[in-house]
Amino acid sequence: MSTENHEPARPEPPAGPETPARPAPPGRKAGEARRDAAALRRCLLDEAARVLAEEGPAALSARRLVKAVGASTMAVYTHFGSMPALVRELMREGFDRFQARVEEVGQGSDPVVELAGLCRVYQEFARAEPDVYAVMFGGSVLAGFQLTDEDRQMGARVLRYPRDAIRRCIVAGRFRADADADLLVRQLFVQMHGLAQLAHAGYILGGYSPDDVLAGGLRGFATAAGDDPDAAARSIASGLRGR
Repeated sequence: MSTENHEPARPEPPAGPETPARPAPPGRKAGEARRDAAALRRCLLDEAARVLAEEGPAALSARRLVKAVGASTMAVYTHFGSMPALVRELMREGFDRFQARVEEVGQGSDPVVELAGLCRVYQEFARAEPDVYAVMFGGSVLAGFQLTDEDRQMGARVLRYPRDAIRRCIVAGRFRADADADLLVRQLFVQMHGLAQLAHAGYILGGYSPDDVLAGGLRGFATAAGDDPDAAARSIASGLRGR
């Protein structure tokens, strides 16, 4: 009976460079996922703002947005819940930009100059971002979006800047001592919104520009509130020039 010599099996050599790398720590993966999600959310908002600015509200849709950013339609619903909610976020960012313009006006020694400057930046914003402006102030039902009372409070909060300027006009003796700043700011808001809407629709016709109408309306507003006509004209001209 023959016998065969069997060598013990040799162990396999250790894996070389092809050995899979260890998975990254869970915290790092989660952090990267959060950054990716935030970047996608930002891309969706930026693309929505671009479409509004360049093509108008009729071009805005979930399908259009996700195609542009290379995502699935679910991305809109994952990050915002719905298209109206995405539009609401656009509106909130619009108010942030609007407020940033307002805050650049600042206070000075002449509160009528300040008030005119606030009205100037109101009109500048409405002209620069007409579709976002329309969403902010209820002039658009874009993607089924409708203003809520909470949304309107964002607009109302911006009114504190001209209201406080009107109060300073009263304290400085430029407006009547018995003037109602809360009523006056609402009257001014109506004027500013009406001018913005009519200018956007091309209804400021004839030999006067929207800027002419703005200056004339502010002179009338200030003198009706008690200001001297000549002083009002000088201050308003300065405020509309940006001091």
